[in-house]
Amino acid sequence: MKHIKEDARTIPVMAETEVLVVGSGPGGLTAAVAAAREGVDTLLLERYGCFGGVLSQVGVEGVAWYRHEKTVESNGIGNEFEVRAKELGGSSKEPQSDSEALDAEMFKVVADKMVLEAGVRPLLHAMAVDVIMDGNIIKGIVIESKSGRQAILAKRVIDATGDADIAARAGAPYSKASKEELMMVTVMFACRGINRDVFQEYVSQTLKPSYADWAGESWGQRTSGKEENMFSPYIEDPFKRAVKEGLICLDEGIAIGGTWSTLSPEGDATQLNMVHLLKRDCTDVWDLTRSEIQGRDTVLKAIAALNKYVPGFEKARLRNFGMTLGTRESRKIVGRYSLTGHDVMNQARFDDTIGIFPEFIDGRGIIILPTTGRYFQVPFGCMVPQKIENLLVVGRAVSGDQTAHCAFRNMMCCTVTGQGAGTAAAVSLKNGVYVSNVNIADVQKLLIKRGVKIL
Repeated sequence: MKHIKEDARTIPVMAETEVLVVGSGPGGLTAAVAAAREGVDTLLLERYGCFGGVLSQVGVEGVAWYRHEKTVESNGIGNEFEVRAKELGGSSKEPQSDSEALDAEMFKVVADKMVLEAGVRPLLHAMAVDVIMDGNIIKGIVIESKSGRQAILAKRVIDATGDADIAARAGAPYSKASKEELMMVTVMFACRGINRDVFQEYVSQTLKPSYADWAGESWGQRTSGKEENMFSPYIEDPFKRAVKEGLICLDEGIAIGGTWSTLSPEGDATQLNMVHLLKRDCTDVWDLTRSEIQGRDTVLKAIAALNKYVPGFEKARLRNFGMTLGTRESRKIVGRYSLTGHDVMNQARFDDTIGIFPEFIDGRGIIILPTTGRYFQVPFGCMVPQKIENLLVVGRAVSGDQTAHCAFRNMMCCTVTGQGAGTAAAVSLKNGVYVSNVNIADVQKLLIKRGVKIL
């Protein structure tokens, strides 16, 4: 690879803040709101034109689609997502759980309102491209936008990029599976022109889907047994038939089959989670490019199969793609503590707990739903990167093994780490200590006051 040498230049400081949150998915949005509600100056940076991440940008509507009768709730700001969306008429009943499916477009407004009401300073259309360091202490970031190259200085930085971009640039150690082992990526889509009544009759009378179907070729996930006969809106056979009969041809490393979410009275079908691409590294811009293009092409093939083989979808046509690729896994930091599969499947308890998450494991060949009241505590240490001060990482990039990742990557668990990090950042500022040295008892006391379940 050729290289060029970039000349040194002076970069204007466009903002200074106490807490800077980079990335506004469920983890980052929650972190920013939590910090601002504790009275510290907070700036939320987002590279796209809306907040919400996988909810508003990818189009995954079920923030708590795992919820059932005996599920223990995490509580906190994440639960407000559903409440606020419902108040605005931006939600509907999620089909396979006791939760709400959040309309991706309306959630953009929900996120705007939560950010502004909390007093967070919003900054859209700006991308973090470098970090500002003083030894091993992060002091801010460099951004690029239509306004040019600028700097933001911050006393605390929360990396909510999903890919640990800030931590990696700061020199924090991280792990990443090989391309062959990384979880699949998805181009989400929605259709219009559905005959809902005809399709629902097909589902109930012919398809009769359950979680047992997740063991098919597309997802390859087996249940723990107790989920086997529970309803799940999963469909795969029509796509296999389309390939077998020559209607469509799939490129190597691409699979079709999966779930849907809302079926509106107007004939829209949303959160069609059906097109999956394997062996893609979402920290590689070439892989991202190839995945977006191949994914969109494959969506059209999926719709062709639905048109021909699925009653109610005969006249269906594309409504929209997700505005960006859905990524399940990339970098994970090496933290003060690394959460393990044993932890998440054996109700682990920690002295530095900042929240809980039910026993919900989704990925790596297994699906376990939280139907028995079991849950694990989320430790502060999994968000604290080694070697770098005043930086926390939230969301799917926290420290853990592959099985634990299949729990903490889920959106509501991202809100747990987000609220914990935002609160810890605020407490550390008020106490005048590095965030890694924050008095965890003070953080826990404040989280409990805010309604978070931590024990």
